[in-house]
Amino acid sequence: MNISKMSMTDYKDAFNLWSETEGMGLRSLDDSESGINAFLQRNPNTNFVCRKGKELVAVILCGHDGRRGYIYHAVVHQNYHRQGIGKSLIHKVLTALDEEGIKKVALVVFAENQKGNDFWQSMGFIKRKDLNYRNLSIDDANV
Repeated sequence: MNISKMSMTDYKDAFNLWSETEGMGLRSLDDSESGINAFLQRNPNTNFVCRKGKELVAVILCGHDGRRGYIYHAVVHQNYHRQGIGKSLIHKVLTALDEEGIKKVALVVFAENQKGNDFWQSMGFIKRKDLNYRNLSIDDANV
């Protein structure tokens, strides 16, 4: 297994993995090739993929605003669960954020995604009860 920084050459494989993963929410603009390209340009050191040979088996997106990191679209192909790949990707992201001076990270998981919620809990991410997550789409084409 080889973990490396994500680049646009990984996009098609990553998008395919995201698309076939239960519990993953994709947006038409944010997750398009141009949307991910813009994200990677703004966050060149905090996004990673894992490959076994040529096969992409895991991916994690992470960016920050200078104060807090945000994790998106973390997924390990179901054939590679329980091999420590997800944990390795999280450690890579946390190290990369720390190197950029970011000391706190957040993420959103769909409430019905039990596997995802269980994984994040096992990694020490707590479920906040004092916050309400709110969303506003500025462009109605971003569905």
